[in-house]
Amino acid sequence: MIHQGRDITEGADTVELAFRPTRADILQGIRTRDRIRRLTLLRWALSALFAGLAAHVATDGARSAPGAVLILLCAAVIYGTPRIQANHVFRTVSWQGEFRTTVTDSGVTVETEHTTLVQRWSLFRGYRETGEHMVLLSRDPNILVLEVIPKRGVRGEQDVARLRALLDRHLTRV
Repeated sequence: MIHQGRDITEGADTVELAFRPTRADILQGIRTRDRIRRLTLLRWALSALFAGLAAHVATDGARSAPGAVLILLCAAVIYGTPRIQANHVFRTVSWQGEFRTTVTDSGVTVETEHTTLVQRWSLFRGYRETGEHMVLLSRDPNILVLEVIPKRGVRGEQDVARLRALLDRHLTRV
């Protein structure tokens, strides 16, 4: 029999969610990862440095205007990188429609009309809870894999509490 994640949910404590991912969901996951990796401060510092450099270059007169604009563009791209990444990821996943996520004692299963993804707890280093999401973070040093679970996908507050309990049982809060 083909696995398809069915054995993950049988006989286990489960929380089921159904949602359509949004750009805001993905952006929240990226911002959470960046805070943990301390990239937010670096991004602000580099953006400020480039903006200051642009102001310095702009004082050299009309000939330096194109250089100042280019430097300001670099500052804007550095500052906007999380949104650029979120837009790219959203284009990648949005066409898949509704995501049905099942969280059990064995791991997290995400199913769409086109895919089934089974993730064991060993993939994740921990999770962070935000106001509207649970963000699961992978073990790799750069946290390249994120699982963003929007709380709006559960049926009620009791499911949010059960989800939190399942995550606390298998992962640490970071």
